[in-house]
Amino acid sequence: MPWDDLHESKGSEERFKGGGGGPQKPPFDIPQIKIPQFKPSIVLWIVLGLLVVWIIPGTFYFVEPDEEGVVTLFGKYDRTTQPGLHFKYPSPIEHAATPKVRQIQRAEIGFRTSQGRPLQRVPAESLMLTGDQNIIDINLVVQYKIMDSVQYLFNVRRPHKLIRDSTETVIRGITGSKNIDEALTTGKAEIQVLAKDQIQTLLNNYESGLQVVTIQLQDVHPPEQVAAAFKDVVSAREDKERMINEAQGYRNTIIPQARGEAAKILREAEGYREQNIKRAEGDADRFMKQYTEYKKAPDITRKRIYLETMEEVLPNVKKFIMGKKGSGVLPILPLGGNLMGGTK
Repeated sequence: MPWDDLHESKGSEERFKGGGGGPQKPPFDIPQIKIPQFKPSIVLWIVLGLLVVWIIPGTFYFVEPDEEGVVTLFGKYDRTTQPGLHFKYPSPIEHAATPKVRQIQRAEIGFRTSQGRPLQRVPAESLMLTGDQNIIDINLVVQYKIMDSVQYLFNVRRPHKLIRDSTETVIRGITGSKNIDEALTTGKAEIQVLAKDQIQTLLNNYESGLQVVTIQLQDVHPPEQVAAAFKDVVSAREDKERMINEAQGYRNTIIPQARGEAAKILREAEGYREQNIKRAEGDADRFMKQYTEYKKAPDITRKRIYLETMEEVLPNVKKFIMGKKGSGVLPILPLGGNLMGGTK
């Protein structure tokens, strides 16, 4: 029951009992609240204190060494400041943002990592179709930083999602132009180079103020459902490469050997040719000299040639030269001790 109702009921009872007179007091005391009287000077000091608390923190700002200050005046870009302590008008007149322009940030495509938790795969991002209608699973990391802090603050709302979407778009286009063998083996380096250039071009078209530092392909493999079949294909490809390398090694051994033998035969033939040429030239020269001598003394030269020819034709037969009748053996021929009578 409200206190006023209690008061009225007790008063009526007393009146009914015949008790008259003045008003009755309540059965308990009501505490009195004293409201202090504020002087104009106190109110002024309170307002000044609130202004100081509002103005001083919003007037000075500090830019870290890896940051860049961007100041807006009534929401419009006004100036860019370098690391250090700077002054600005308090909000909402001026506002300062300090993005970290030298910090390298990381975006993961196809998977997510977190401290203390296992690797989480994102198939919606990693599964891609190649140019020969095969599916591969690509995981990659994009490292990027802020290149233009003004464009970054005014044109991009969710930079991390922009990097992921741009990378996924570019990688799907590049993978679609390659066959699966290139994507799994020799084409990885080319994919990284093409992806970096095309992602940067796309970000520049968006005027995002972001710069791609590196593209790293973490893992490129076939889907788990067909991994066993792809392993067999890879093993067969390795056997093929091994056989090709062995054949190339055999070829590299046989060809130089054959070339060496051919060069040897060629040099021998050239030597034989030079030998015959020199011999023929010598015989011709000897013949010409004999002809010269023959012209001087035909009989003597003829007889000398006859004797030399007989020496060559009959090398193992004893030969004697007899002069005219009664003259005996000619003393001009050195026949030694093998002399026999008669003529041969």
